[in-house]
Amino acid sequence: MSCEPTFIKIAPLQAEQAIALDRDGYLLLRGAVPTAWREALRASFDAGVGTADQWAAPRGAGWRHALVDLDPTVQRTCRLPLLLAASAQLLGGPFFLAQVEGREPLKDGGHQPLHRDGAGMKAVAALVFLDAYGPDNGSTRIVPRHLDPGPLDQGEPDETLALMTAGEAGDILVFDADLPHGASRNRSGARRRSLLLSFMPMCNRATMDASRAIRNVRMDTGEVFAP
Repeated sequence: MSCEPTFIKIAPLQAEQAIALDRDGYLLLRGAVPTAWREALRASFDAGVGTADQWAAPRGAGWRHALVDLDPTVQRTCRLPLLLAASAQLLGGPFFLAQVEGREPLKDGGHQPLHRDGAGMKAVAALVFLDAYGPDNGSTRIVPRHLDPGPLDQGEPDETLALMTAGEAGDILVFDADLPHGASRNRSGARRRSLLLSFMPMCNRATMDASRAIRNVRMDTGEVFAP
């Protein structure tokens, strides 16, 4: 990791996108990944798939997992200006890229109950879709912020409030990690590779640095993105 952080200034979102993101807690960035990068990202994903013992902690059944965080095209994708602008809008202050890995639901696998990744730790999650995605191949469903009763609600998240995402390779779903969300079952078996990213505010740096090994983080996370 870098000894001295590199600060990178982030341009703001367009007003219309910022309003939608503040209201819904998520934003679907259609075609955000340049077409010329997509095949390289898919190749990186497939090259990063290994055996279970390459991971420091067990990975869930029903999924294919890929180590991708040292790939230069993956790193460029994590720094797409629109993705960083959306993350800055949600976090509101300096932040860093904590993690990126590849995930793909296998045939008849991938279903997750609606859940919150944030656990009170302010964070942004992003899914970079490398294949077309929809309800047949394990797409992500998400509850918009204005419909979400919040993490202090005593009941389980309401599935009837969840929206199913659908789109094409190159789309990026960026969202508040505390929003209820979850993948669906890959009924068709069609490929649905994605990169899963996590951005966090600087106050979480020490916690994330302490858990690098268990999370298989190999990349330099020293950059600081500043709104």
